[in-house]
Amino acid sequence: MEEKKTRPLRMTASSLNGRDFSNMDLEGADFSFSSLQGANFDGANLKSATLRFASLDRTTFRNTDLRNADLSFSSMAGADMGGARVEGANFSFTSQGKAISWQDFSLIGMIQNQGWIGTVVATVLGAIILYGINAIVYFTAEIYYTHEPVRARLYQYLIGQNIVAGLFTVFLTLGLTAWLDHLLRSFPVKHLLLSVSVVLLNICLSLAMYYFFGDIVQDYVLKYPNERAQSAPWCWYMIGPLAIANVFYYLSREGKQISRKISDQEFQLLNLEKSKTRAELDALQARINPHFLYNALNSIASLVHEDPDKAEEMTLLLSKLFRYTTGRKTNDYFNTIQHELEMVETYLQVEKVRFGDRLRFTVEVADESLKELQVPKFILQPIVENAIKHGIAKVADQGNIVVRIYEEARALHLCVHDNGPLFPENMGAGYGMRSIQDKLKLLYGEHAALELHNIPSKSVNICIQKHAIERQQQSSQHAVPS
Repeated sequence: MEEKKTRPLRMTASSLNGRDFSNMDLEGADFSFSSLQGANFDGANLKSATLRFASLDRTTFRNTDLRNADLSFSSMAGADMGGARVEGANFSFTSQGKAISWQDFSLIGMIQNQGWIGTVVATVLGAIILYGINAIVYFTAEIYYTHEPVRARLYQYLIGQNIVAGLFTVFLTLGLTAWLDHLLRSFPVKHLLLSVSVVLLNICLSLAMYYFFGDIVQDYVLKYPNERAQSAPWCWYMIGPLAIANVFYYLSREGKQISRKISDQEFQLLNLEKSKTRAELDALQARINPHFLYNALNSIASLVHEDPDKAEEMTLLLSKLFRYTTGRKTNDYFNTIQHELEMVETYLQVEKVRFGDRLRFTVEVADESLKELQVPKFILQPIVENAIKHGIAKVADQGNIVVRIYEEARALHLCVHDNGPLFPENMGAGYGMRSIQDKLKLLYGEHAALELHNIPSKSVNICIQKHAIERQQQSSQHAVPS
């Protein structure tokens, strides 16, 4: 089956508190700068995912694959990582205490407006940015080329003061954002309180800078007493910090609303994909039962006139087999190896009624503990059925089927051997084999495979990585299929 190429999911700067991502394939996903407090990643695949600068307080990662994931600079107070795989993961500078609410950085999702309002806003912002850059270049050139040390020191003082004021203004806005959004509803009141706080902060910063470096300003005033810029009102110098704080807060608030809408849509898409996978598994399981019933009834029909006793015995065995299959929940995709072997042995007894002494079968399990592992339902029966249909039924001599279960190199091997004709080199997969390949792909991805061998003996081998089985088995109690 051709594999679909998908791009890694990007949900940066999103508000995803309390969302359920359990058992989802999120390999390579980008959740940086997102709020994921209380989110559930139980059994999910987060291999090579990016969760930098994320709020992960009380997030659950039980049995999650976090190999090579980047969780640096994240807040992880109360996070549950029981059973998670973390080989190669980056936890640099993660915090177990309260951290900054990183979703406030969502201003990167700025609103794009193609109307005249957007054009005017873009023009004004562009002019202000260009003016500021040119001012930086001008003062830098003045410092570099001027031969007047008093003027050069003043420019250095002004540049330092503006850098400090800008940093403190941004941090103050970030710190007040959550508080303002939580306590107040009126947008004008929010901006008014933010503006008052910014003015008070910048007045305090200016007084502090003047206290420590006031001699620079005094020297300049004494040497250049007639400079007109010295008589400018102090409130002029508050325009910059006020504009930065209010624009930053507005874009942050609007950006969070946009990213929240986007993340809701992406989350719905993830749930649709999850539901699609469950529907495909239900369809595969539902189609296997009628397929087997069709072949079994054909066998009974061939014996009704020739050997009624065998037909009766076969019917009773078939009834027992279907009591086993229909007595379990149809949306349960897993069974223990022990139960799968019981069904296979019952099926082989059905076929032995038809073939008599021509059919011999044995079941070998290398370690009894392997019988408790859970594997997909109906994973062995179609292979055994193929071994009889395309193997034993085509040999005149005694047919022999061996089912072997063993572990090798941290992988579970489910092998079915038969002494029938070898597989042709260009053999196409029938329905039974295709259903198993599809089921393995849906449930385990690249961690499982089905192989056909003619050397050293004819066999069908299902190989599933042990860690994938254990992860699925541990997370099955948290997954509730719909």
